[in-house]
Amino acid sequence: MTIGELLRAARERLARTSFEPSPREASLLLGHVLGRGEAALLARRGEAVDDGARHRFEALLERRLRGEPVAYLLGEREFYGRPFRVDDRVLIPRPETEHLVEAVLALELPAAPRVLDVGTGSGAIAVTLALEIAGARVVASDLSLGGLEVFAANARRHGVADRVHPLVGDLAAALRLGAFDLVVSNPPYVDPGEAGRLSPEVVDFEPHLALFAPDSGRSVVARLIAAASGLQRGTPLVIEIGYDQAAWLEELVGGLAALKLEGIVKDLAGYYRTVILRRL
Repeated sequence: MTIGELLRAARERLARTSFEPSPREASLLLGHVLGRGEAALLARRGEAVDDGARHRFEALLERRLRGEPVAYLLGEREFYGRPFRVDDRVLIPRPETEHLVEAVLALELPAAPRVLDVGTGSGAIAVTLALEIAGARVVASDLSLGGLEVFAANARRHGVADRVHPLVGDLAAALRLGAFDLVVSNPPYVDPGEAGRLSPEVVDFEPHLALFAPDSGRSVVARLIAAASGLQRGTPLVIEIGYDQAAWLEELVGGLAALKLEGIVKDLAGYYRTVILRRL
């Protein structure tokens, strides 16, 4: 079969699925197998594909048709303009989390700041901040040993392994928060009761430890805010929250003497997503 025939057949099969994947995914998967970009595939639609490559492509396509996310099939996802390794041990980085990075980069921070990334997963936030902030030293904590292995691979890939250090732990339990100039987190914040409304791509394949939190998805965010009393005065805490949690968070922080809410940033869909807090 030719490249064009394989792509046409794959797109027809993808179009019949219930989760409505993009037709472009066929080109991404075949390009991954052949080691070519989409433009090169289109330019060579009449070229024959050998049986070995065809079988590898069809195996990937079958996994995609069962709902496995393309990022896991390709082994990477772009975040803030850079490729990050991902697999089913870590959450796939989302575009909305780039707003957290942008919010941090707008802050006034000391030179070579000491940063804590709580629940680092793939390390997308930690590695990006190390690259974007001159001299930043980042501690990246996570409960998942497997997730920290993915993080370490990304730190090496982007040349910051000497400034981004992993730590196994539950939130910031083993750390002296007063030693940091900035704390960031994209914690689990999805209500477990919402699982039935999420795409099977998310629920069936991404790690639940990184997605769901008790108490309607609020418990981990609430614990982070409670721990913020250990920060030095003036230290910012920047957190990603769920699409429906802004009013709850404002009420929670409003009752605290140790923190003030400096701002909440909307994502591209118009939901309040990134919260900027500061220790008083």
